[in-house]
Amino acid sequence: MSKLDRFASNRPRLLGLAYRMLGEVSEAEDVLQDAYLRWERSESVEVPEAWLTKVVANLCLTRLTSARVRREQYVGTWLPEPVAVEDGRLGPLETVEQRESLSMGMLVLLERLTPPERAAFVLREAFGHSHREVAGILDVEESHARQLYHRAREHVGEPRKRFTTSPEQNQRIVDGFLAAARRGDVAALEQMLAEDVVSWADGGGKAPAAAHPVQGRVKVARLVVGLAHHRRAAGFELVSATVNGEPAYLVWDGGTLVAATVPEFGPDGLIVALLAVTNPDKLTHAAAPRM
Repeated sequence: MSKLDRFASNRPRLLGLAYRMLGEVSEAEDVLQDAYLRWERSESVEVPEAWLTKVVANLCLTRLTSARVRREQYVGTWLPEPVAVEDGRLGPLETVEQRESLSMGMLVLLERLTPPERAAFVLREAFGHSHREVAGILDVEESHARQLYHRAREHVGEPRKRFTTSPEQNQRIVDGFLAAARRGDVAALEQMLAEDVVSWADGGGKAPAAAHPVQGRVKVARLVVGLAHHRRAAGFELVSATVNGEPAYLVWDGGTLVAATVPEFGPDGLIVALLAVTNPDKLTHAAAPRM
């Protein structure tokens, strides 16, 4: 197998690793480009998959340091870049851990971690690496790799919910949510929202977005109806979709995607958060090709 073919066969898994580490597809693709150049120059690699994993993980660690500075200077709320994953571009989604680690909500939680903690968590949770393998990838002692992982679990574990509702049930809720938003039914929306629901919006200073989180069932329901029926929204199309493997909805203005919103569900099936991205720079990968 040629070097190009070997890299191509590993690409979805490596892109999935880099995206989970960085929360941005564009940054993840840049990492893979750098990794491929190093792969082309490499010699006598005994286990290509392990070598590539280590290179990508460490390139991401370097980028996370500068990314933290950029996100502190970001205009408004920073949210991960949403992506459609039905084509397998980010590797397999066969386990609960693989799917959960790709969710928008989890990617937001991972922002709390230090870069090494994030790497240890992603490598263990999403890709099933042993603590020994994680230690080898990060060039640390196995005991330190365990500490990194356990600290990461502590930081994301408490707010993290193993949802009892099925994806099909969540999809039905999203469909009902969209129908209520279209007809301006605030009362119906309130019934689908948790009392302390929070709406976050990321416009990046380049598109309309609430400057601060909106919290509370009544306020969020009114916000959704207000946005759906705003004069600027005339002609917009609200479409049910799957984003980051989760039920979501997209807002289209003709052939242009202008927003992607991913609801987070609590164990009782109520929506506990709305994560809305309107920054046009982040919407390139949010939609599967329209037929």
